[in-house]
Amino acid sequence: MTRQARTSRGAAYDLGCHVVWCPKYRRPVLDGRVKNRLEESIRAKADEHGWEIGVLGVMPDHEHLFVKPHPKNSPSYVANQFKGFTSHHLRAEFAHLRSRLPTLWSRSYFVATTGAVSADTVQRYLETQYERVPRGRSGGARAQVV
Repeated sequence: MTRQARTSRGAAYDLGCHVVWCPKYRRPVLDGRVKNRLEESIRAKADEHGWEIGVLGVMPDHEHLFVKPHPKNSPSYVANQFKGFTSHHLRAEFAHLRSRLPTLWSRSYFVATTGAVSADTVQRYLETQYERVPRGRSGGARAQVV
C-alpha cells in the first residue's frame, strides 16, 4: 500500500488503523463461504464510508484489517462499524453461526493507529521548530517539517 495523503474540505491526512477482532470464544468459524462473505461485507462497509482497505486477512479464529478512514471517524467507530455490520449479515446468512454462538464477535477488539510521520519525527519537529527560519519568509511563519 503506497503512502499518499488524502484530502477533504479543510484537511489533508494520511491515517491508518490496524484492527483485529475475534469470534466469541475464539471459535474457528471464519472459513470457506463464511470467510468469503466476511471479506465481501468488510469491503462493502468500507466503500459505504469511503474508507480505503489496505490489507484484509481472515484467519479461522480472528480477523486482521488495515483500513484508512477519514479523520472524523474514531478508531472505535471504525472497529464497531465493521463488527456490527458483518455480524448482522453473516448471522442472517449462516444458521450455524446463530446456533453455535450467542453473538458472532467477542466484545473486545485491538486497534492501533498508523501514520506517515513517526513519534520521533514529531518530537524532533516540536523541539526544533523555533530554531529554523522558513525559506523566503521572515517573522513568525511556521517552519515546514523536513
